[in-house]
Amino acid sequence: MQADVDRWIGQFEEGYWHPLSMLAKLTEEVGELAREVNHLFGEKPKKPDEPPGDLALELADILFIIICYANSLNIDLEEAFNRTMAKYRQRDSERWTPKSGN
Repeated sequence: MQADVDRWIGQFEEGYWHPLSMLAKLTEEVGELAREVNHLFGEKPKKPDEPPGDLALELADILFIIICYANSLNIDLEEAFNRTMAKYRQRDSERWTPKSGN
């Protein structure tokens, strides 16, 4: 995914945005996700004339900007994700109740 995003961004002179601009965009996208979650599961349903939302696309928008952020800072997300999973496996391995049969 990182290579795909980098190829797409690389075709434009502007390139990646400044890190603070990307943080603002990430915040905006998370807000859009929150709005959709609130409409689907919260106490504020959509108005009858509002088009339906798409949670998957809202999540993918967040993923896109996170990938842009990582690429602009030369962060390998796969390597970082592997370190994060190792942290959770070590730290939280006995924190939760295992499903029976596992």
